[in-house]
Amino acid sequence: MTASLALALALAASPSLRVAPAAARPGDAVLVAVDDPAGDLGRAPHGTLAGRRLTFWKDPSGGWRSLVALPLETAPGTVPVEVAVGGTTARADLAVVDPRFPSRSITLPEKFVEPPARVQGRIKADRAAFSHAYDRPFVPPLFDRVGWPRDAHVTGRFGDQRILNGRKPSVHYGLDLDGEAGAPVLAAGDGEVVMARDCYMSGKSVVLWHGAGVFTAYFHLSRIDVGSGWTVKRGDSIGLLGSTGRATGPHLHWSARVDGLLVDPESLLLIDFPTVSAPPRGPREQAPPAASAPEGVELLPPPPAPEPGTVSDPAPP
Repeated sequence: MTASLALALALAASPSLRVAPAAARPGDAVLVAVDDPAGDLGRAPHGTLAGRRLTFWKDPSGGWRSLVALPLETAPGTVPVEVAVGGTTARADLAVVDPRFPSRSITLPEKFVEPPARVQGRIKADRAAFSHAYDRPFVPPLFDRVGWPRDAHVTGRFGDQRILNGRKPSVHYGLDLDGEAGAPVLAAGDGEVVMARDCYMSGKSVVLWHGAGVFTAYFHLSRIDVGSGWTVKRGDSIGLLGSTGRATGPHLHWSARVDGLLVDPESLLLIDFPTVSAPPRGPREQAPPAASAPEGVELLPPPPAPEPGTVSDPAPP
């Protein structure tokens, strides 16, 4: 065997690093794959993406996978992906595009902007319920892919910047899907119901745990048809669309949480997990500004700022 052939065979058998998508927006979910053709990796790799620690699970293909959230405050440019594997360090780059999230001013009744003092205890209890729902061990994914919770027009997208009554800044941390009250809402992926609760801000709410650090949440339902601890499959009905909580009309607010942060649910929909592929993301298309609240939007406040040295948990309410 020649030296060049031996080198080629060694390189072919070496673990490789892939990132999907190759270009992402701040707030996107990103899949990192370490392929192991030789099957030599007995232990999980470890590494970081944009400084965030990667947690890997063993893939049926023999390689390792990790799903990570790109923080919303990440600046456009190039961020490194570094993984220590098999005694070596594999490196890749992820392009971060300028998302050009649109901004608009919305005028609302004051009661929608500042919750009255009498409900602060309920809001605190709701926050504790969300924290408990998200307190789950890391396990491999319980799902094979993520699908839409309903086929509907999108009236609000992740990252939308809103100024409420000229002074209250707010960021939209999910997707608003329109529809008539009573329309079915479906589970976006296989998983377990970890919260089914009537909350002050998000109304009748369901949170699903999908493994791999992934959760999806469904807000403003008119009826909840599942209970905590139930197992669901993608496409199962979990409730009916409504306008409970602080909402201006019937719609579904759908959010996704990955790696401890809320991410754009559309970024999860675009990832093909078996092939480790996703189309590159570009800047958002700009929509004309609106002076008043459109029909069917939720009025959740921005998440609290994280304490220094902690991971932000921006789950409303």
